[in-house]
Amino acid sequence: MNADDEDRRSPAEKVVAGSLIDRAGVGKPLSERTLQRQRTVESYLRGEAIPRYMQRAAEIERGLRDHRERLGRVHRRLREECAPAAFAAAWEERVRSWDFEPLNALIRQHNEWYPVERDLPMDPRTGDYVLVHGRSHRRELVGPEWALAEFPVGP
Repeated sequence: MNADDEDRRSPAEKVVAGSLIDRAGVGKPLSERTLQRQRTVESYLRGEAIPRYMQRAAEIERGLRDHRERLGRVHRRLREECAPAAFAAAWEERVRSWDFEPLNALIRQHNEWYPVERDLPMDPRTGDYVLVHGRSHRRELVGPEWALAEFPVGP
């Protein structure tokens, strides 16, 4: 391979090519199977990091937990500060002004990209993606109704 051919290789191909050389003189040669695997940037990156859908799922769960904690604190504070007759209106007003958009943006991104990232097959009967563990991959957006269900006005 001459210098011109080497310059046309992708960064992943250069890393893989470098890993085939045992500079330290230790270790064993790569298996035939490893040598035959597809060498692309995508396959290289896929093996080095947690898949994006898993990162996003963790971010969504952290976002939900954060909203529950913050809403719980506000709910308790309002219940202590307001008279029982005024609490319902104050709580509903506070929930309606709550900013759920950053979390909903993640949820929309999940709903759009999860089937592609997981390479989910289509169900020919429904024309939709197959169920994951018996349910749809789609997550519901959160908003005032979700918050009022999590922290109802009643006792």
